[in-house]
Amino acid sequence: MDVHSNPILIVMLCIAAYLVGSVLFAVVVCRYLKLPDPRALGSGNPGATNVYRVGGWEPAAITLGLDALKGWVPVWLAHLADFSILVQAMVALCAVTGHMIPAFFRFKGGKGVATALGAGLALAPLTTLIMAALWLVIMWRWRISAVASIIAIVSGPVISALLEPETLPLFGLLALLIVVRHRNNLIRLAQGRETGL
Repeated sequence: MDVHSNPILIVMLCIAAYLVGSVLFAVVVCRYLKLPDPRALGSGNPGATNVYRVGGWEPAAITLGLDALKGWVPVWLAHLADFSILVQAMVALCAVTGHMIPAFFRFKGGKGVATALGAGLALAPLTTLIMAALWLVIMWRWRISAVASIIAIVSGPVISALLEPETLPLFGLLALLIVVRHRNNLIRLAQGRETGL
């Protein structure tokens, strides 16, 4: 059987991506640096933005980097193994799902933005870099992470359709998943209660 179409290897890689994604580095970094648990303060979200609220830029940057890396590495390995774009997209979704529904943290995770960033950089770098630039511009203008994340991720399918159309299904699913994970933020935005950094 061709290694590039071996379903057992594909399943093993997807499981590994999910398990790697299940490591919530926001919690790990805060424990290592003896900071409060980010799930108990601020927005309660185990992500880089909330780590910034808890401990400042340095732990937030470390968290962002590690969360992105756990999305990038599995997809890069799938690419290195010469798996198809479809398989790489499946691996990316497994890593992001791991962050959102982590096996190691009672299936209560974060929103998946940084992990999606890493996975996207491995699979569709041009699309992802444009989305990241859009996030930065919106964040600079309004200083509300949820607004920047939602607009950037919703733009993903449009950008990918124009520049890297083979990855459109991935960005469409990521947009759906991440917007759903931001539903509470959307409610607070509608009520005028969403806060910035």
